Amino acid sequence: MKRSELIRYLHLRGCELLREGGRHSWWHNPEQNKRSAIPRHAEISDILANKICKDLGINPIKS
Repeated sequence: MKRSELIRYLHLRGCELLREGGRHSWWHNPEQNKRSAIPRHAEISDILANKICKDLGINPIKS
């Protein structure tokens, strides 16, 4: 999946960009006070995208 699709999905579920790290962007879910790192690759594997969603406490992306 493209990184931009994952970012759009996270925004729609209430997640926010926390900060930019060296090689990752840190995202935060304020409702559940959870955060996760998203790598700055153009393509992110579906397994990693679902792990990021799980870390943030939101439903996984339907393929």
